[in-house]
Amino acid sequence: MATAPSNIHFSGLTKCLIQQGLLTEEIAASAVQEAQKNKQPFVTYLVNNKYADSRTIAELASAEFGVPMLDLDAVDLSMIPIKLVSEKLIRQHHALPLFKRGNRLFIATSDPTNFQALDEIKFHTRLNTENVLVEDEKLTKTIEVALEAADTSMVSLLDEDLENINISAGDERPTEDVSSDVDDAPIVRFVNKILLDSIKKGVSDIHLEPFEKKFRIRFRADGILSEVASPPVGIASRIISRLKVMSKMDIAERRVPQDGRIKMQLSKNRAIDFRVNTCPTLFGEKVVLRILDPTSAQIGIEKLGFEPVQQKYFLDAIHKPYGMVLVTGPTGSGKTVSLYTGLNLLNSIERNISTAEDPVEITVEGINQVNVNPKAGLTFAEALRAFLRQDPDVIMVGEIRDLETASIAVKAAQTGHLVLSTLHTNDAPQTINRLVQMGIEPFNIVSAVLLIMAQRLARRLCEHCKKEVNFPDNVLLSAGFGKEDIGSFTMYEPVGCEHCNNGYKGRVGIYQVLPITEKMRALILEGGNAMQMAELAKQEGINDLRASGLLKVKQGITSLEEIDRVTKE
Repeated sequence: MATAPSNIHFSGLTKCLIQQGLLTEEIAASAVQEAQKNKQPFVTYLVNNKYADSRTIAELASAEFGVPMLDLDAVDLSMIPIKLVSEKLIRQHHALPLFKRGNRLFIATSDPTNFQALDEIKFHTRLNTENVLVEDEKLTKTIEVALEAADTSMVSLLDEDLENINISAGDERPTEDVSSDVDDAPIVRFVNKILLDSIKKGVSDIHLEPFEKKFRIRFRADGILSEVASPPVGIASRIISRLKVMSKMDIAERRVPQDGRIKMQLSKNRAIDFRVNTCPTLFGEKVVLRILDPTSAQIGIEKLGFEPVQQKYFLDAIHKPYGMVLVTGPTGSGKTVSLYTGLNLLNSIERNISTAEDPVEITVEGINQVNVNPKAGLTFAEALRAFLRQDPDVIMVGEIRDLETASIAVKAAQTGHLVLSTLHTNDAPQTINRLVQMGIEPFNIVSAVLLIMAQRLARRLCEHCKKEVNFPDNVLLSAGFGKEDIGSFTMYEPVGCEHCNNGYKGRVGIYQVLPITEKMRALILEGGNAMQMAELAKQEGINDLRASGLLKVKQGITSLEEIDRVTKE
């Protein structure tokens, strides 16, 4: 912990916690700084890092400030007026509307001195606000459940009127006159229902595939494809044409791939974008829709799946004034969400942040985002050159694919800019070799690169139905567990229930976070290969992807079978 500056002035809840002996001044000062740096409420930071117990803080604050305390377990979530306050305000201030009496709105907070939250909610709702004190841990969980329920209820309402959903294209390009059959009510309802079902189920991609005697629709949920519908093959062309009309494509052109975008307005505060691509096949056009949910990049760094030391390495690196942070892994491994989680932490009025992507998947207010367009001459390298003439602080490059882009990115990192980017390699040590193979000199790599992070996404076991399983000791040893681990933890396997997909619900990140230390720099300059770098990383206590995955198994988060699937070479 950092030492508190001698002239620091504590007030509000912080002062109260120090006076009651729950925090020292040094811990309090460091916690305030870290919470601000991570854009996290002070109480949440204390609870998450186990500096103080959630209930103890609430009871002390209630007694000290005379604010009534409520147990959120006793609140009926279906009755709370969640739609009175925007999701942005709820998340920003870690505050939840509980109930409305006349022109008074009662707000649940874990910090009774958070007057800014009450004032802003009062301004936006035009209601008088009153504080109700709750435990921070319960508040965090209740906010997530309430917001998810609000979105689900909105989708349920939309289900009743599938023809009149607010859907628009992602751009305003003119389209040819289209045949009226693609606007037939049954086709419109069916397509809208497919889109809504995909959102409800947390799907990442929708595949519509025409074959000679079958038309198949599949969803990719938690990384796994499954068939959800098989409409008559005779209406396949009408369904596909409807999607092309919605995304402003040329429906008369069936010989070449096309790209488009659909925007679906679910509620006043939430819209979902679909990135649409068509590809001609033997029996018609295959259509794949990628679901782009802006909230996926605002889930908070604590939920990504980092171990504490890995999170510290990552946060330390992205808060450096200059240098390069590289994220590596295959397509669909969560690299974009990890980078945007970091960018959200850095996104402030004091920083100029620019990104070049192919294409932009998550739009964020306050960040200058550029879609690269190689056909028009706007490549990653050209976008980078333009950024460097626009007084940047932070630059994000969607992917380093060639020597030109890599060279400009390295030079930018060496000349006072923080550069974030991705590469397609299997693990962190191989990323160094890839840069060398591209033509980047080792001395440039060691002077620019701060940290390399390899990642995968593993499915989480469903908390409702997972069951204990026992494996023979020899199986555990061959899987990578140590002798000292045997018998010290409980393993689980998937079952399957109404709450999940075949025993799994959601995904968690598996990481190898490799800071470039002095020893690693020396090895790179000596021309060390990926195996030597991996061995040095292991000596320095850095978990590889397999070790990080086995840790998630020991914690009961996922299954050994799932870790075998995502970490096998």
